[in-house]
Amino acid sequence: MLTINGTTRTNCSGISRRELLQIGGAGLFGMTLPGVLAAQEAQEAFAGGKAKSVIFLFLFGGPSQLETFDLKPQAKPEIRGPFKPIRCRTPDLLISEHLARLAKISDKFTVIRSMTHSYNDHSGAGHYLQTGHRWHLPVGGGFSATPQDWPSIGSVVEHLSQKQPGGMERDLASYAVLPNRLGRLQDRGQYVRPGEYGGWLGQAYNPMTTVIDKQSLKDNPYWRACADGELSFEIEGLKPVIPVSRIQERVGLLDQFEAVRTRLDLGDGDAMDLHRKRAMALISSDKTSSALNIRAESEKMRDRYGRHLFGQSCLMARRLVEAGTRFVTVHYDTADGFGWDSHRTSDDVRDHLLPTFDQGCAALLTDLDERGLLDETLVVALGEMGRTPTPNATWGRGHWSTCFPALIAGAGIRGGIVYGKSDKEAAYPDDKPVSPEDLAKTLYWSLGINPDLMLMNRENRPIPVVDGGRPLLDLFG
Repeated sequence: MLTINGTTRTNCSGISRRELLQIGGAGLFGMTLPGVLAAQEAQEAFAGGKAKSVIFLFLFGGPSQLETFDLKPQAKPEIRGPFKPIRCRTPDLLISEHLARLAKISDKFTVIRSMTHSYNDHSGAGHYLQTGHRWHLPVGGGFSATPQDWPSIGSVVEHLSQKQPGGMERDLASYAVLPNRLGRLQDRGQYVRPGEYGGWLGQAYNPMTTVIDKQSLKDNPYWRACADGELSFEIEGLKPVIPVSRIQERVGLLDQFEAVRTRLDLGDGDAMDLHRKRAMALISSDKTSSALNIRAESEKMRDRYGRHLFGQSCLMARRLVEAGTRFVTVHYDTADGFGWDSHRTSDDVRDHLLPTFDQGCAALLTDLDERGLLDETLVVALGEMGRTPTPNATWGRGHWSTCFPALIAGAGIRGGIVYGKSDKEAAYPDDKPVSPEDLAKTLYWSLGINPDLMLMNRENRPIPVVDGGRPLLDLFG
């Protein structure tokens, strides 16, 4: 089916001979043949994919491969680190003693031990992992998102969803980011880290992003139990339409929903721009407001995930994919200034980072499996880089993008295996290197999106959604 200026024309191939002649001549309303084919391909997206949804757990800062999924007990003492490997259900997987919950269910996931790229910088590497494209700025050339950035994988999913018949009428966003935009909890929130936005594709394909505040500048809600009043999961950008008194009371989303709906009925939404109107439409839908109500979960289930911000965000991700969101990113951000970016010491890795990640991720995989959703949900957990094999005196490690691990599960992924191999110091891939392009194409392919899809850029020219790489089909059963 092809729709141009509201007119729908169909035949067996989807494009008529007359249309092809028009396109091949002066062009059809400025649209080239690749553009028409891309539009048709957008309508055919999500057909036959192994995954209905993706949950992308992004551990920003760069978890150490030597303290998580690629321990090297036979390496030199100054390399191997302070943690020991423990038994798990995966042959050849040397998993940290502080990931005991994941060790017990390692038959549900694959560990890629050979992720690699050369952009050894947080912002640029974060852009690379979330888009499949190198950032247009050089290493050290910037910290925040720009309009020239490549659209995130989630934004492409949102774009294709909106282009489908009835896509603009969906009462739930196809792409969501939890619990905050990346960088919002870093220092005073001045960094708007790149990678998760629509970029040159347009703001209409930015994620539906929630907001969870810190209690103070030094507070880290990822490492402590959060009260219900904090876990409102408000949609970013809608606070101004809520009375200040209600914001201060930190009411849950259900109360906000009623306040927003009332104001919409009074016509206050007419003055808002298109992006804000779309957000208002989402929050005024029963499906969105219901999905974002964390209090609807049982106390037992919430305890299972952990009452910390990462655990509750993983639970919210499950609620969103259960409701129909196609791509959910959960950021485990560096709220304390370091976090996974463990330059100083491994103490926080041991005491906070690994235990909270272990609890939240293991609960998510088990919960999805018990609900019959793991077969149709692809779960990915990784950072934007790893850490230097050589540590400092207190086991802090520096940036190291040439070798780091990724956990991948669900949607037909073969569990209980490792993919790729690092060298004896976990410094470089020794077998089956995996690039951000490979990972991006794997995610697109799993969702039923052609990994060689062409997008129309701002100059109305077709460019590949990912330039290079290949989907890792041998990960799937």
